[in-house]
Amino acid sequence: QVQVVESGGGLVQAGGSLRLSCTASGLNFDGYTMGWFRQAPGKEREGVSCIKWSGDSSNYADSVKGRFTISRDNAKETVHLQMNSLKPDDTAMYYCAASALWRNNGPCQEGDFHYWGQGTQVTVSS
Repeated sequence: QVQVVESGGGLVQAGGSLRLSCTASGLNFDGYTMGWFRQAPGKEREGVSCIKWSGDSSNYADSVKGRFTISRDNAKETVHLQMNSLKPDDTAMYYCAASALWRNNGPCQEGDFHYWGQGTQVTVSS
């Protein structure tokens, strides 16, 4: 049984930082693209960042480029999202997901992802 579990969300002031973590078990972790998505109230879920199974390629939504960094540790079956210079617009539920596909050209496509976590809330106050 595949389990995807996010952690690290919380309340932070604008300009601050948070580091989200995600563990995925029950799958061949180093054979899966891992992605972060987010959904704000009243908005559709959007792709934030994805990283290829090898860790040598990643892509980002334009809104987070230069502020967020995705990384993975295949030995620990973990993926991280380092979020710096946070803005109130970054407030959302953040989801981690796993996909057997990789697209060389972003953004992350929600339909490519098969396994999803329950999400972790990120709230950025102004």
